[in-house]
Formats: sequence, C-alpha cells, structure tokens
Amino acid sequence: MTPVLSNVERIAPGSTIGMIGGGQLGRMLAIAAARLGYRCHIFDPHEHPCAADVAAAFTRAAFEDRAALEAFAAQVDVATYEFENLPVDPLSVIGDKLRPGLKSLAVAQDRADEKQFIEKCGARVAPWRSVSNLAEVEAAVVELGVPLVLKTRRYGYDGKGQAWVRSPNDLGDAWDSIGREPAIAEAGVDFAAEFSIILARTADGESRLWEPIENLHSDGILRRSKVPAGKSVLANADEARSMAIDIATALEHVGVLTVEFFATASGPLVNEIAPRVHNSGHWTIEGSATSQFEQHIRAICGLPLGPGTRAGSSVTMDNLIGGEVNRWPDLVAEEGAHLHLYGKGEARPGRKMGHVTRLCG
Repeated sequence: MTPVLSNVERIAPGSTIGMIGGGQLGRMLAIAAARLGYRCHIFDPHEHPCAADVAAAFTRAAFEDRAALEAFAAQVDVATYEFENLPVDPLSVIGDKLRPGLKSLAVAQDRADEKQFIEKCGARVAPWRSVSNLAEVEAAVVELGVPLVLKTRRYGYDGKGQAWVRSPNDLGDAWDSIGREPAIAEAGVDFAAEFSIILARTADGESRLWEPIENLHSDGILRRSKVPAGKSVLANADEARSMAIDIATALEHVGVLTVEFFATASGPLVNEIAPRVHNSGHWTIEGSATSQFEQHIRAICGLPLGPGTRAGSSVTMDNLIGGEVNRWPDLVAEEGAHLHLYGKGEARPGRKMGHVTRLCG
C-alpha cells in the first residue's frame, strides 16, 4: 500500500516524545517508540513510575505544576498522555505539541459532557440523566426505572465510582457509596456482549481501525479481550465503526481513540470513550501487524499509519490482576504465551500487574 501523502509536520526518529503519565500504558508506548528510534521523556508525580524504567528521561512533578510542564515541553518535540484523568488547564502550556489535543481530554474526563458529545455526533447511548443530589436520583429512578447505575462524572475507572440501584430501597446506599458526588444515572442495558472499537487517526484525517474486540469484565475490571469477536458483536460492528470514526472526527483527534460499546439487538450503544491506547488493545502487540502503541506513535509523529490486520486465526489477552502476577513462572514457561509484566512492585487487589496474550493458528 502506498502511504497517504500528508502536509502534516513529521517528527523524525531521534526526536523526543513527552509522555504525561508513567503507568503501564506509558511504558508500552515508550517501548514502541524506542523501536521506531524515538526517545521518551516521562512526566509523572510518583517516585518510581513503571514507564520511567524504559524511558530516556523522567521529570517528577505534579500534573498541576505549570512551571514544570513548561520546562518539560521545552525538552520534547511532541507530547502525549497515557490516561485522561488529568487537569486540563495546566496542560495548555504545552500548546500545539500536545497530541491528542485538550478537547479529547476534556470531553472524556466528564461523563455528562461525554454523553452529550457522543449524542451530538449521532451515536446512541443508554438513557441517562445528570444527578447532583438525592432528590435528582429519585427523579431519575422514576423516569428511567430500575435497574440503573450511578457513575460519578469524574475520576471513575475499573468500576470505581459506580453503584447499582436495583430497587428504590437502594437509593440512599448507592448515593452514599459514590460519595454523593455529581454523577450520571444511566438505565441498565440488556446487552449480549461488550466490545471496543480502537482506531488511530492522523492530523490530516486518515483513520485505521482494528477489528472489533469482545471484552469480558468482572467487578468492573477487564479480564479478557478476544478477537475475532462473537456473532452478536459482529452484527453491531459496521455501525459501531461508523460511530467511532464520527466521534474521532468531531474531536479532531490525533492518535489512538477507543470507543467502548454494548452490543444489543437494536444496534450498538456507546458506553464510553478513552482518548488513548486501551487495555482491550494489548493483544495487538503480538496479534496485529501494527500494535496500538506503535500506531499511536506513528499518528502523533505524522508518520504513515500501519496495517491493523490480525496475525493468527484467533487471539486472546488476559489481564493479570493483583496476586495473579505470581503465576509468572508458569506463564513464562507456557509455549505460545506472550507474557508482559509491568514492573509495578506491590501486587495489590484489583491492580493490573501484567497481561498474557495467546495466539492460535
């Protein structure tokens, strides 16, 4: 395939990529960047972020520290972020070097803003309402019925900041359990499967998508992703791809974007978006011609995007949560298993410590 010609500035290998956030996604992005000849500079407030182990430079500072961010921006040629729970205003000092831009970040970190934006793009979501007090939760139950789920507008991930209301008697406890924070109340969805569409988009609008990824969750945490997806997901796939492209275009997104869906009998419903590489895309490291991490580096640096074709007849990725990482001796000895350990140290319950990918055929 001939690369699409572009007028977008190309960041050449040998340049430095700034990485805001030093977790496992930043670690895998830094590894992909190094393969293409780039250096990475990590910006993170923690003493020993795991991404810094594989990066050329590390700045330890608060995400709100504008002076530190300005100094960081002066040392990098382009910058990106590995998670969305970041203060938007301080990052404005990075300017046009930041890819994706602040719009993607701001929309994704507030669930009410995110729902409104998705609907404006013409995509469907589950019926929902904003709630800021118990009376509004009660009104939402009357309007939407039960079951419904309360989700804090900000800082929720891996099932945190969420509580189910399965009967009117649950209202008070559910509201208390999310800290009485501003939230959305979302109607329960009758779905056949959960899946994600991951795409990469360049500054001049070229997009590449991987195939739909079927996801299995437990206690709000992703446990397994697999491709190819099952029939219920594939029946929703074409419409979901179109929705994902429309959302990325409206955001003017540059880099990888993930859109999570519910597969339903009446078509796909968007659950949420993530303006970054995603846990459900880890399988692409061994299972795709171009991993999501390499594709993100290509997109933010103005390089041609690679193909997203699958290697093998099927691929599964399993997360290693908490103490499951202690299975590493067996996993590293398992033929055909590709083990990734994140170097995080303490294996706390619910903490993602690594993953293992298996290819068949």
